Amino acid sequence: MGDLPVNPLVLIGVGSSFAFSGLFYHLYKGKKEELKKLKEIPIFKPDQHLVKVLKASPHRRLQYVAVEGLVQAAGESLASQFVPRCYGVIQKITVEEQWKFWNSLTKTWNSRTINRKETNNSVPFSLVSPGAFIDDLYVKVHNPLEASGCYLDRVYFKRSRAEKGLADMVMNGILGEEPVAMEVSEELLRVGSTLTGYGEVVLEGGQVMRLQAPQDGRKFILVPTDHRSFMDGHEKSASMWKMLSAVTGITGAAILTKVICGLVGNQDGKSKKA
Repeated sequence: MGDLPVNPLVLIGVGSSFAFSGLFYHLYKGKKEELKKLKEIPIFKPDQHLVKVLKASPHRRLQYVAVEGLVQAAGESLASQFVPRCYGVIQKITVEEQWKFWNSLTKTWNSRTINRKETNNSVPFSLVSPGAFIDDLYVKVHNPLEASGCYLDRVYFKRSRAEKGLADMVMNGILGEEPVAMEVSEELLRVGSTLTGYGEVVLEGGQVMRLQAPQDGRKFILVPTDHRSFMDGHEKSASMWKMLSAVTGITGAAILTKVICGLVGNQDGKSKKA
């Protein structure tokens, strides 16, 4: 059996390039479809226009819309436990211990997080229009902890190394386990921050509006930015997948073309010698 005219690694490179190009194109198409659906969602702010639209809607309800506004506590806000003059409406404090354990099979130390404790607090809050002077125009956010989305901002993080005495070191050596550090973090949805909520909006009565989880099964989402920035992020993501698909596809095609040219050149050379 003769030697292969092409290095197997080159063939693997060509195949991998085309495979990654197909994968990135699939991700691009998925992101474009997601963008198309997002652009179909009406966007509102907590103002008189939204009130008028709700009053004209069946059952005074909009099934799935986006509402953009500033976070405002309905009463007293939550004060940060670590940062002075920092207030929010949703608070999450996480405390966890980092330990390392001896693996006798691999003869290495493996890290692990244990004793993780998480405390969640929240107070009722609403979304108001930026620069609004009428306090009775707002959209209450109902059950925000049920919403998906990374809408909390980490305002504090501290990692403290574990203190070990001589007796602890001896016991740790015998048991094969050792504390490494303690980590404490605090996340807040800050008062005054911009938030965009995707869900169902209901007019409760008069001009009181409520944003809640949709009844049709669609996702209740809170996004810690304005609607335009959220859409721009999706546009950039789609462009990135499109570019990666093109680059990997062109790379694979270029390598394949070079291989074919090399094979044709070799065949021509053999023909002339013959």
